[in-house]
Amino acid sequence: VASVPAGHVYVRHIHAADGSDGVTLLPDPRPNGAPSTSQQWWPPVMLDPDWVRAHHGTFDVYHLHFGFDAQSPEQLTALVGELRLRGKPLVQTVHDLRNPHHLDRRAHDAALDVLVPAADCLITLTPGAAAEIAARWGRTAHVLPHPHVVDEPELSAPRGRRAEFVVGVHAKSLRPNMAPLPVIRALAGITQTLPRARLRVDIHHDAHDPAARAYAPDVMAGLGSLAASGLLDLRVHDYFDDGDLWTYLRSLDLSVLPYTFGTHSGWLEACHDLGTAVAAPDCGFYAEQRPCHLYRHAPDGLDVRSLEAAVRQAYAHRPAPRANPGARAAERRALAAAHRALYERCLP
Repeated sequence: VASVPAGHVYVRHIHAADGSDGVTLLPDPRPNGAPSTSQQWWPPVMLDPDWVRAHHGTFDVYHLHFGFDAQSPEQLTALVGELRLRGKPLVQTVHDLRNPHHLDRRAHDAALDVLVPAADCLITLTPGAAAEIAARWGRTAHVLPHPHVVDEPELSAPRGRRAEFVVGVHAKSLRPNMAPLPVIRALAGITQTLPRARLRVDIHHDAHDPAARAYAPDVMAGLGSLAASGLLDLRVHDYFDDGDLWTYLRSLDLSVLPYTFGTHSGWLEACHDLGTAVAAPDCGFYAEQRPCHLYRHAPDGLDVRSLEAAVRQAYAHRPAPRANPGARAAERRALAAAHRALYERCLP
């Protein structure tokens, strides 16, 4: 399988850990300029029709997941045409019906308008996403759940007990679908009303760097003011590696996603793996993906009352449900078998 990409955790975990599904993923070609020691897969080289032309003899199925953000409809049409010319079926997993990296949805919609009608097989993660695909394009998508994100031994590691209730918001590098400051300001007030509750806010250094694309002085000033008032614990740092991320998520009782639009979430899956409750906006299909507390947060504003209700629900219903490692392993085996079967159905 030419998987775009192959190294992403979602892609690795829809296949059998021991290779027993008999599916081999071609390794991600290293993009031009990426260091030889890097695991970087973006921008995906496999999206180039020239790559398909040169390597079509090395794969049976082409499976597209992520990474086509920068491709124009014309470029994607050329890719589809090259796959058709070479007799290679296109499988697409529709992760994002609204791209979290695009403030303007039109580019992603135009890309999906090429890919979804052209795919030989469509997969998505939730019934709601499948229903939207059917309504928009008249296509049926197979619904297969998101696999585990966290691996053993962390998947089974105990959380430990604590008296306080820690609410966390990770603003990362301020993706376009994030509006963290209104959420954080509301949470600063909400946590003050809950006994032994504490608010922790994390953000990457590039939001503080004038030379970075994520530079957001207004956000940093707002967070700094709240931190100086003692209303939150502010942490500014570089990207977490996996181990640090799992430690961070285990340190929270509730992770609040400050999104204004989106579809599905790998962060939600990691929280489910580790037993951290999630408060998610009611856009997209987060609640169909895994159990979570919903609040209303749209581009035109935040409903503070719904956010407070979500936080109080999480506070009252501790500890949060946690994924069963055995069930996660069985789910992965079932996903591997389902993907193998869909690949075989697509083959000429």
